[in-house]
Amino acid sequence: MTALHQIEARTDVLNRLRRAEGQIRGIQRMVEAGESCLKIGQQFSAVRKALDSTYLRMTVCFLEQELQTRINPDAAQKADLDLVLKDMETLLARMG
Repeated sequence: MTALHQIEARTDVLNRLRRAEGQIRGIQRMVEAGESCLKIGQQFSAVRKALDSTYLRMTVCFLEQELQTRINPDAAQKADLDLVLKDMETLLARMG
C-alpha cells in the first residue's frame, strides 16, 4: 500500500487532522462545562464533516500518486489527469 509521498498533500492532510483534533478538544470542554446537547451536537457535525473532507482529500492524493506511478503521464496528460482528479474530488465532496 502506498503512503502519501507528496509533501504538500501530507501537510494538507495533517493540518486538517490537527484542526479536527482541536475541534474534538473543544467538544470535550463543552461537555465538561455542561453545554447544551444541541450545541455539542452541532460541533460533532462539524468534526464529522471535517474528517470526511480530510478522508476525501487523502483518497484523491493517493489515487493521483498511484496513477502517476503506473501510467507515467507526459506533461499534457498530467495536466488532463489533474483536471479529472479535481473534478472527481468536487463531485465526491458533493455526495457528503
